[in-house]
Amino acid sequence: FIWSWSYSGAPLGPRSGHPTRGLVTRFLEQENQIVIVAVRDPTHATSRSLADLHKGNGSGLIVVKYDAAVEQDAFNLAKELQEKQKVDHLDIVIANAAIATSFRSVKDVKREEIQEHINVNTYSAVSLYQATRDLLQKSTNKPMLVLVGSLAGSLESQPSVPNASYGASKCLLNWYGVRINDEDKWLNTFVLGPGFTQTDMGNEGAREFGMQEAPVSVEDCVNGMYQVITTVTKEKHGGRMVQYTGEIQPW
Repeated sequence: FIWSWSYSGAPLGPRSGHPTRGLVTRFLEQENQIVIVAVRDPTHATSRSLADLHKGNGSGLIVVKYDAAVEQDAFNLAKELQEKQKVDHLDIVIANAAIATSFRSVKDVKREEIQEHINVNTYSAVSLYQATRDLLQKSTNKPMLVLVGSLAGSLESQPSVPNASYGASKCLLNWYGVRINDEDKWLNTFVLGPGFTQTDMGNEGAREFGMQEAPVSVEDCVNGMYQVITTVTKEKHGGRMVQYTGEIQPW
């Protein structure tokens, strides 16, 4: 599968407890899994350290360049996978890239702040889907598109905190999750909520809201997301927002 690495540049090195690295590790430990990780700089030490992760029998890792803020990068990525890496299909694509740099109320938010968040948190997922759609369609193993969302984008269950940029971008992402799932009957597309997790970005947001740290541990996030991804069905979960706990959330 392909995982689009966090655009935020969080520390993802060997000692990092980031859920991205944890989930990549979980899949690589299984047998006969090819895990593709898309990062802004494949030559960076944190990217190169992925080569040291334990791999199950027949499993392998591919690291490719991808900047979620650049529309063409998604299409360059797909081209490289096919032409250089000889990848002929994808079973799972996880669109995870996101930023959260502004925590303002609607009365104070700047239009450029909203646009910046939508560009990375929403548009990049659309481009990644468009670029990898043909490879997903060639899968014979119930292909899946996972859009990593947030309760911040929920209309009914959003937290009562100022979040006019990030929250709005995730709300728009939800719309695309529903729409893609309906348009592509062969593809299980759903929004996965990782919870308010103790990453650098999560803890920074928590402090903005007067908390010491985010409430969800990285370990719980990784275990929950892995369980969801490996058990969901289009019939039950397609076009829905599914929390890392497996609970289906209202929009």
